[in-house]
Amino acid sequence: MTLTTESGAPVADNQNSLSAGPGGPLLIQDQQLLEKLARFNRERIPERVVHARGSGAFGVFEVTDDVSPYTRAHFLGEAGRRTEVFVRFSTVAGGLGSGDAVRDPRGFAVKFYTEQGNYDLVGNNTPVFFLRDPLKFPDFIHSQKRDPFTGIQEPENVWDFFSHSPEATHQFTWLFGDRGIPASYRHMNGFGSHTYQWVNAEGEAFWVKYHFATDQGVRSLTSEEAADLHGRDADSHQRDLHASIERGLFPSWTLSVQLMPVAEAASYRFNPFDLTKVWPHADYPLVRVGRLTLNRNPSNVFAEVEQAAFAPNNFVPGIGPSPDRMLQGRLFAYGDAHRYRLGVNHTHLPVNAPHATEARNYGRDGAMRFQADGSKNYEPNSFNGPAETGRALAAGVEVSGLTGAYRNPVHAQDDDFTQAGALYRVMSEEERTRLVGNIAGSLAQVREDAIVERSVAHFRAADPDYGFRVETAVKALRDR
Repeated sequence: MTLTTESGAPVADNQNSLSAGPGGPLLIQDQQLLEKLARFNRERIPERVVHARGSGAFGVFEVTDDVSPYTRAHFLGEAGRRTEVFVRFSTVAGGLGSGDAVRDPRGFAVKFYTEQGNYDLVGNNTPVFFLRDPLKFPDFIHSQKRDPFTGIQEPENVWDFFSHSPEATHQFTWLFGDRGIPASYRHMNGFGSHTYQWVNAEGEAFWVKYHFATDQGVRSLTSEEAADLHGRDADSHQRDLHASIERGLFPSWTLSVQLMPVAEAASYRFNPFDLTKVWPHADYPLVRVGRLTLNRNPSNVFAEVEQAAFAPNNFVPGIGPSPDRMLQGRLFAYGDAHRYRLGVNHTHLPVNAPHATEARNYGRDGAMRFQADGSKNYEPNSFNGPAETGRALAAGVEVSGLTGAYRNPVHAQDDDFTQAGALYRVMSEEERTRLVGNIAGSLAQVREDAIVERSVAHFRAADPDYGFRVETAVKALRDR
């Protein structure tokens, strides 16, 4: 096989540059040298602002239980139906070169290549999040990222933002608890986190939450175990996922959902679209749907993981959004990020393009457009181009009221602390001890007393014992 340039011309020598004599300067006519250096300078693309560090794999989703009474989505039809999927796991705050075994939420994004188009379910390994309003998201991420002055992640920034954001108390209790550092991507659960809408064939709508329970069992690391693993192998989770699939140990997750009839949302005791809260299973039990199995590693990590683009507004008939404010913000932000990172034609990349159907629209031109399509680029037209169906993917949502900057709809239990306190109280004594120790180890690094006091007050509001123990532990560490 002959080595060629990118234009297909054979390369005579790939070891020695052209020069003016044996000891003279190099020549600008050396096409192979210039092409290699120019390509090398352009091999990286902007990394994701969040979820930069990621791993992924292909697999299959198989329906095991009939959920057609709740949704007309074709890929969730009769039991036994199989759909190709691609899943990307990630950390949130670290950059592309950061390590895997760190205390950080994990992204859990699933792309279903359905016969009705791609459906992207973009979630985390926690059922809740730090915020309920996307207006606060850029500030939150700035507080988690490297400080512009010191160039490192500052605990003071992390806790200062938290101290002014009581709605994050529930997620902080998750993050600093025993499941804050998964032992591997295979040994953690996944959640759609947001509330979505399902619509059945009769037009009846339901609010839905997704739960992926790992079939390998949940395993996590203590702070000490994680520090040791991170020091020995920064790529621990990537290595584990890739190696397990190569050995034929295909990881799997059982998908279940919680379903709420639309009519019950307005009178529920808290806002069911608040991302900082969970729906108790006693109110809305899990309904099993199917199994997701990963069975094939990417052939090229850059092409199929780094360039993978998930957008939560990629819905299919029978599935739609909800008034969840964080979801509403992400419906714009994700697609916009991909158009910036990858270009307007990123949906034509193999990992992002539909696999079980084809895209038919009037998008033309733009950077990296490689299809030679001479058909009309407007609609409606008289030339038999693709036409609209006239049937909405999801059901309409009734809204009312004046425009304005509102905190939240009013429900009986729309406080920031009830669920965080409940989570603390269901923990064993050993789990509480580790939780308090993890929080104190980070919070004790903060120099400003006011930040510490505001943060402790949030934990005290969740549960008096919780706050007292955090305050005591922080004081003990700061007095050393």
